[in-house]
Parts: sequence; structure tokens; C-alpha cells
Amino acid sequence: MLRSIGLPELLVILGVAVLMFGGKKIPEVAKGLGEGIRNFKNALKAENEEKPEEKKQA
Repeated sequence: MLRSIGLPELLVILGVAVLMFGGKKIPEVAKGLGEGIRNFKNALKAENEEKPEEKKQA
């Protein structure tokens, strides 16, 4: 049912982003998004590491 994003869809998304944020703001937005994703992954990784310890103590 859902397809992967192709080139036309990617171009539309990029065009909308340029219109919304302007050319100068896009790198800042991308950097913030990347940091957010990295923090989310680190939080999930830390949560997964804590769970086996909790099972051993119980």
C-alpha cells in the first residue's frame, strides 16, 4: 500500500521546504533534525541497555 519516496516526491518536499524556511535556514533546520534523531537513538539505546539489568535484579 505505501511506496517508498521517489525522485518526484523528494523534489516536491524539497521545494516546499525552501518556500517555508528559505535557502539560508535549511542547513540549520537539517542540523537540528539530525541532532534530534541522534538524541532519540541514544535514548533508545540507553533504555535497551537498562532493561536487561533490571531483569537480572528481579
